[in-house]
Amino acid sequence: MPTSYDSDLTAWAKETAQLLRERHWNAIDWEHLIEEVEDLGKSERSAIASQMERIMVHLLKWQYQPQRRSDSWLDSINDGRSQIRRKLEDSPSLQNYPQEILSKEYGISRREAARQTRLAIDIFPEDCPYVIEQVIEDWLPDQD
Repeated sequence: MPTSYDSDLTAWAKETAQLLRERHWNAIDWEHLIEEVEDLGKSERSAIASQMERIMVHLLKWQYQPQRRSDSWLDSINDGRSQIRRKLEDSPSLQNYPQEILSKEYGISRREAARQTRLAIDIFPEDCPYVIEQVIEDWLPDQD
């Protein structure tokens, strides 16, 4: 008896892949397979958004709390950029996505930076002070 999508997603995915390889079209749970394929794109976009938020939180902290700068902040920024580069290499159709979500993700990052630093949110610019290249390429606020 095949594994149900709702009972064990990993086993279901493995069994579905095997059914596809063997071309057992009638045995495939098409509804859930289509959902999963659609979710792949959502997952990639979500990962990029999450990394952009992480990068901008650390850029804001780097800029507005220079006395607390640390290698861990720099490592986090660099790792986030690396993760985004990988996602964009794997999915070139998402090349413009970081630019599309820059403003939205900055708003989230601004609130999170205020929470983490315990600085008033008004200290951070309301509009994103960074262009997309500054967020995803090798740049730090004190390099200008």
